[in-house]
Amino acid sequence: MHMSVKFGKRFQDMKKTLTLLFTFAIALQTGAAKPNIVLVFIDDMGWGDFSCFGNRAAKTPHIDRLAKEGIRFEQFYVNSPICSPSRIAISTGQYPQRWRITSYLDNRKRNIQRGMAQWLDPKAPMMARSLQEVGYATGHFGKWHMGGQRDVDDAPPITDYGFDVSLTNFEGMGPKLLPQTLRPGQDPAKPGRIWINAERLGEGVRWMQRSKITGGFVNDAITFIDHASKESKSFYINVWPDDVHSPFWPPVAKWGDSKRELYLSVLEEMDQQLGRLFTYIRNNKSLRDNTLILVCSDNGPELGAGVAGPFRGYKTQLYEGGVRSSLVVWSPGLIKVKNKVNRKSVFSAIDLAPSLLDVAGIKQSRGFKYDGESLPNILLGVSNDSRIAPIYFRRPPDRDSFYGDKDLPDLAVRDGKWKFLCEYDGAEPELYDMDNDLSENNNLSEKHPDLVAKYTKSCIEWHRSMPSDNGPNLAGDFRRKKTTKGKNPRN
Repeated sequence: MHMSVKFGKRFQDMKKTLTLLFTFAIALQTGAAKPNIVLVFIDDMGWGDFSCFGNRAAKTPHIDRLAKEGIRFEQFYVNSPICSPSRIAISTGQYPQRWRITSYLDNRKRNIQRGMAQWLDPKAPMMARSLQEVGYATGHFGKWHMGGQRDVDDAPPITDYGFDVSLTNFEGMGPKLLPQTLRPGQDPAKPGRIWINAERLGEGVRWMQRSKITGGFVNDAITFIDHASKESKSFYINVWPDDVHSPFWPPVAKWGDSKRELYLSVLEEMDQQLGRLFTYIRNNKSLRDNTLILVCSDNGPELGAGVAGPFRGYKTQLYEGGVRSSLVVWSPGLIKVKNKVNRKSVFSAIDLAPSLLDVAGIKQSRGFKYDGESLPNILLGVSNDSRIAPIYFRRPPDRDSFYGDKDLPDLAVRDGKWKFLCEYDGAEPELYDMDNDLSENNNLSEKHPDLVAKYTKSCIEWHRSMPSDNGPNLAGDFRRKKTTKGKNPRN
């Protein structure tokens, strides 16, 4: 009976998806323009930081309006709790471990110490390239951090990854906006400068007040959209602000007396500056009717800055606060529901690339396989189903101990209602029922040894299937239990 019900459900899901894709295909064949896509990827923002996700300490009216006119997803995950690998996952539809980037990219020595590549291989299956190859205008505006930072000055330019145009920050190759800083009482004619050494990472440097840089990226994104529209091209753009990553530099008039107050001021200012982009698209009928906007964060919040709602943990950690992200999706022409809150669908950033390519009616490139699943029916509000395969995680190699936790779990998996975490060798299992324990406080591992055995096996097998990093050799000296830190099963 259980098998019959499960099969019937999957059959209905398949029918919904095929119907949706058939509708897209007919529209495209009859001359309708392929949908425009805007991906806003915020830096270090917590699940609970948008006011539409419960923040009462700050207001984010422009994001809130997108949610009111579209869909808010509450069980969306990114695929790493730290910057660079999270960006690789959302860009490629694959686990970042496949590309040997499992923590933030730093200087050459640090990257080598952690067993990481120096930059993302340009051969990676970039969603932008797949769209560019079928005629999309593609642009990247904002933080990159997938190669080209500190002393790594020979990384490929961003335009080698499928983008026609790029404008980045201090962590990417090519034209960039670099930050000037201003504190209360400081002479505005004599601002400070940070990341001066990044001037050598590509030509076309512009200096701008740090508090206005998100607006700088938005300005160039709007110019790009306008140009693409005049050429009757569909467009795909990344708008990836530095905000709300520390250090916090809000406008002097909105300065705060604490880390938290400074963060909230930056959050509100970011919302205002992104709002110009959203308003520009909304007020243009042809753009409004054929543009899909997605807004999420690359990982959880920094301790003492953002908040993760009811969830345990912060950035760098595999607990929910580190890897669960708010997601808002808006598209009046493609989404037929408004103000929907999807609390059921469990899916992740690696699912976005195959899903968006299907929405655009584009065949997936041959020669590689996505780890993500195509879920357009979920993304566009037709279904509350979830991805079928579990979502696996591995901690950054240099983050065994962080934010006061002396021995963080190494591996994790989310499968249905279950969240499981353990060490590389399967020790110290933690099992949580995410339907009833959002805060991961009640470890059920001793009550469900069968599930512990199942998930221990699957986590280690997944871990072994991926290229290794140097995490096992960078483990802390502290243990929650008296067990020996196991060696990487790959080695």
